[in-house]
Amino acid sequence: MTTTPDSIADKNLDAACAAVTAEISRTDGKASLLLAFNGAVLAGLASIAGRDLPIVTKAVGGMAVLALGAAAVLLLLVVRPKLRGDDRASFPYWARQTDDDTVRASMDSDTRAARVRVLSGIAVAKFCGLRLAIDCTLTALALLALAATVALL
Repeated sequence: MTTTPDSIADKNLDAACAAVTAEISRTDGKASLLLAFNGAVLAGLASIAGRDLPIVTKAVGGMAVLALGAAAVLLLLVVRPKLRGDDRASFPYWARQTDDDTVRASMDSDTRAARVRVLSGIAVAKFCGLRLAIDCTLTALALLALAATVALL
């Protein structure tokens, strides 16, 4: 059995669509876990907010809370749905159409390449936001370790 260039391209486009969709799911799952972690840390910090602590500990702890808050906002942006639909190959585009013929016409051509392009852009944006949120969370944890050290001195 010989493989034609068209069948190779078809397989590659199908694999790319599946791979990019899986990457988007991975970022959403990671973001959800990190949101839960950051929420738990913030809840723990709220429980000690009224304690009499050294001013330096409060200041560094406050910076940690800001970093955790920034991470939470970034994570919420990661899981926020992207509904551009400018690719003529996705449900947001189809939802904006006012007649069935336009949707049917968009099915007459192979839109997998457009789908891969748009979904890849979404995946990259999600991974960049996730990476920045992780950096903020790590900064917050370092600040909390510093605040705890200062409190113990």
